[in-house]
Amino acid sequence: MKNDRVLQEAEFNPKVCTYWLLSGGFILLVCIITIPLLPLWFIFGTLITRKYLEHISCTLTDRTLIVKKGWLNRVEKTIPLEKITDLALLQGPIMRAMDLHGLSVETAGSSGSNASGALVSLVGIVDVKAFRDTVLAQRDRIVGAAPAAAPADGGDQSQRDVLEDIRDSLHRIEQIVSNR
Repeated sequence: MKNDRVLQEAEFNPKVCTYWLLSGGFILLVCIITIPLLPLWFIFGTLITRKYLEHISCTLTDRTLIVKKGWLNRVEKTIPLEKITDLALLQGPIMRAMDLHGLSVETAGSSGSNASGALVSLVGIVDVKAFRDTVLAQRDRIVGAAPAAAPADGGDQSQRDVLEDIRDSLHRIEQIVSNR
């Protein structure tokens, strides 16, 4: 991974700090009992969101997508491009008003990692559609360049035997089900 060449570095829109600030304020408002904390949130939240923005990055290399985020709790995820199944764009009403998008990176097997099924979610990437297209194009180049696995000696016959066994098992199951 150290030898990977950096293809693109995502840039984040500073408006994302306002989005995070409003989102936190909305949560405090909805919880009702935390409404008195709103002034403190808008004072200290401004500093916290700016600090968080300073510590977030997303780097596309020729083989991976590297996401670093967190100010107090730092998280770094290196996602091999061939494992990426989808890059979804998200945009709620507040995001739409601020011209921001969320980018959700999904991989095979990541559906249980959080509620949305995304391995990583990022908000506020500048020109997110172009960034997504670049990542997907690079993924397609990697996947297309991967050599096909050559079957072992007699691989065709052994695969045929397995398929025939599966077919025979299915026929037996069909007969049992139809007899009931």
